[in-house]
Amino acid sequence: MADSARQPGSEAMCPYRLVLEHVTSRWGVLVLIRLLERPHRFSELRRAIGEIRQVSEKMLTQTLQTLERDGFVHRDARPVIPPRVDYSLTDLGREAAEQVRVLALWTERRMGDVEQARKAYDEARA
Repeated sequence: MADSARQPGSEAMCPYRLVLEHVTSRWGVLVLIRLLERPHRFSELRRAIGEIRQVSEKMLTQTLQTLERDGFVHRDARPVIPPRVDYSLTDLGREAAEQVRVLALWTERRMGDVEQARKAYDEARA
């Protein structure tokens, strides 16, 4: 997150940019796409994301809290022993996750074109 987004008052000045940063962050994208499949417990979610990229417990917790605050994720803590917490998408979160998934699929499909463009750029600069 940019330093300006952390400064007091920046959320009020540009709230949509901040939400966009949350949804499109490294971990936000992966959390939303995984929760689109089904609800997950914290450890399940961490393992599922870990198949793609290693995420620390702290970063996953922060990401989930941010997405919960924005209204995208629902945290269901059940008072059982051992404690059970499930994370799922809200209707708003499902809508955002669908949009993010479309972008992720497009990126996967067009990666060859991106790599060619990068190669052409690098060769032109050499």
